[in-house]
Amino acid sequence: MTEQTNTTYLITGAGSGFGKEVALRLAEQGHDVIAGVEIIAQVNVLRAEAKERGVDLRVEKLDVTDEGDRDKAAQWDVDVLLNNAGISEGGSSVDIPAANIRRQFEVNVFGPILLTQPIAKAMVAKGGGKIVFMSSVAGLTVDPFTGAYAGSKHAVEAFADALDQELSEYGITVATINPGPFLTGFNDTMFEAWKSWEDDPSTRLFDYEKLSFPHEQFDPEEVIEVTLDVLTGADTDYRHVLPAHTVDDIKSQVSAQWDRTLNDGKRAELVQTAYDISPYTPVTQDA
Repeated sequence: MTEQTNTTYLITGAGSGFGKEVALRLAEQGHDVIAGVEIIAQVNVLRAEAKERGVDLRVEKLDVTDEGDRDKAAQWDVDVLLNNAGISEGGSSVDIPAANIRRQFEVNVFGPILLTQPIAKAMVAKGGGKIVFMSSVAGLTVDPFTGAYAGSKHAVEAFADALDQELSEYGITVATINPGPFLTGFNDTMFEAWKSWEDDPSTRLFDYEKLSFPHEQFDPEEVIEVTLDVLTGADTDYRHVLPAHTVDDIKSQVSAQWDRTLNDGKRAELVQTAYDISPYTPVTQDA
């Protein structure tokens, strides 16, 4: 059973990527959608795009790390929350400056959870609701140079799991979306984060000009479609690893941790791939 058309959806991080397209398509379906964007400049840009597509979309500035923005959002009557806002800080765990690591967790973990708290309590008062987290396959597995990002998504997975258990008796459901490598630009710009580091480049262990995101990437349409189904109630699963055909591989990677031994002192395969691959490499043929 799908949600009623009078359901109000709040999508954070709707200024770009998955969030923007999900917000626009929900609005095209006739739903009441609040699209939260990080900076004020994105408000009119998204409003203009909504007008061009002929949809009624409410766009609000909502930086999840801003307490004032979160307090404002807490007053909205939200039935379904998609915690989609996020950033990706690429780089070795020994190189990323402290401020960048903290920012990674402020945006991906602390901001969304602090936003969720009052909205979830309002849902309890109403007798129900839905909370969805745009997590990542990186919340289940880890690649080199993604330690900070994957760490934040592992934390998201823990909060989502806890909330699902804690809020069940109050009529609130929780779900996660776990995209793998999709070609939105998000993954590739992760490997350009070093350009804004305030550090001494001579102390870096790696030369980041030579590294790129170490995976071929898929068309993002599958993530958008699955997210819409989860939000509207057509899909009732808790976790959604995408692309769907990679589920068995991800399960194998997670299970393999139980038999893992110390490394052999050689360069890891994905580290070498990061040197060899070009940015924005699409999947040549779906498996």
